[in-house]
Amino acid sequence: MSENPLSTNMTRAGTVAASDDAEMFELAPVSLWLEDYSDLRALFARWREEGVTDLREFFREDSSRVAQCSVCIRVVKVNRKTLTLFEAENVEQLIGGLDRVFRDDMLKEHLEELIQLWSGQLQFLSQTVNYTLSGRRLDVLLRGTVLPGHEQNWDRVLVAVEDITELERARHRVAVGAQYARGLFEHSPVSLWVEDFSSVKTLIDEIRAQGISDLRVFTDVHPEFVERCMEEIHVIDVNQHTLQMFCAPDKKTLLSRLRDVFRDDMRPHFREQLIDLWDNKLFQQREVINYSLEGNVVNVHLQFSVLPGHEQNWDLVLVALTDITARKKAEAYLEFLGKHDVLTKLRNRSFYIDELNRLERKGPFPVTVIIADLNGLKSINDQLGHASGDAILRRAGEVFAKAVEAPQYAARIGGDEFALLLPGVDERGGAAMVESIRHLIDMNNQFYPGAQLSFSIGVATCHRGERLEATVQHADLLMYEEKRAFYANTPEDRRGNKHVD
Repeated sequence: MSENPLSTNMTRAGTVAASDDAEMFELAPVSLWLEDYSDLRALFARWREEGVTDLREFFREDSSRVAQCSVCIRVVKVNRKTLTLFEAENVEQLIGGLDRVFRDDMLKEHLEELIQLWSGQLQFLSQTVNYTLSGRRLDVLLRGTVLPGHEQNWDRVLVAVEDITELERARHRVAVGAQYARGLFEHSPVSLWVEDFSSVKTLIDEIRAQGISDLRVFTDVHPEFVERCMEEIHVIDVNQHTLQMFCAPDKKTLLSRLRDVFRDDMRPHFREQLIDLWDNKLFQQREVINYSLEGNVVNVHLQFSVLPGHEQNWDLVLVALTDITARKKAEAYLEFLGKHDVLTKLRNRSFYIDELNRLERKGPFPVTVIIADLNGLKSINDQLGHASGDAILRRAGEVFAKAVEAPQYAARIGGDEFALLLPGVDERGGAAMVESIRHLIDMNNQFYPGAQLSFSIGVATCHRGERLEATVQHADLLMYEEKRAFYANTPEDRRGNKHVD
């Protein structure tokens, strides 16, 4: 009986296919494991018979049950890539060291594979940790499938293990970098705002397209445009220092009350910011005024930058605010000291000289000058002490501060000498001011016990074309005449001396 050629060819083809499959398994560039899960399936069946329905809860009650499942899995064979990956010389060495390959973090992830199989899935996927025989950690992506024809007893399961260690390291570096950047943002010692100005750019582009060439002139005519742009700013995030600076309990509260932060004196500054943006100045810095949620003024140094890569639409902007309120207060106090007398709180001699020069040049005329000299200061200092002398000077400051208001000024120009500059006031107004001062002195003396407040006063008026310096000298002479008259009528002191101040 002759041999059937078709049958012979089919047998040969099957042999070749089986040989090809074996070679592909052996030479695959990924780690492949052919494993027998039949004992695991039998264990699952026994647990079901014992009434187990929730495998996750069953494992939670006793975590050693995960390891019990692991020992049910038998390795049938592995490919060359597997031996290389796990640093094994042969299959026997690898199988003998499986307790070092599958350990620690592996069991926790293995639980997820088991639950997938328990739920009836014939494929499973998990990311887990294995170890080489030398102890080197491997992050792996594990894919398993029950091979066709073995669904009833799971005696042939193909598992592919992909080494993703470098990928995980890269992801870790990215995560650490992001965490580091977030930490720098959140805990920066200055207030940081991440904002979206894209809608502001759209508004600016729209009016530019309408032929507007000068934003300053445009906003002079249409100030509402500045307000509209302010409303179009979208705040994406702020850091912790921002909450502290603006007295906000949390980000949600701050972002819901931005109108309370950016208002009033902020608008002129924001207008200048818009004009700079119009001129394509994408990095700016200036001093501006904001407000805390408690209503307090917050002076800040603002640094504004459109972040690189976002120059086309301004959708990512970083704003840094440094609180300079304390510095501004110090500057204001230093400016105050430069122009004021600390004891009386009136203007000082330096301001008085500058204001005289300004009035000499610009007026308005007439300008009335009042020179007042405090009577009896030396006697008060000698008899009652310098603290009493300082107190009487402070009372003098109260009287003159009450008598004038800008653009009129009162200044202490010497130890016990004061001057009032009254621009736009004629002789009649000067006389009325002297009468008002006398009245305030009487009220002050009624309020304060002890030494009496008393002044010798001279008043003179300078008209256009006259020298203001001559007017000051004339007022000074009149003051000295009144002072001589005051001391001529003053009794001798207990030492027999006339008072001379």
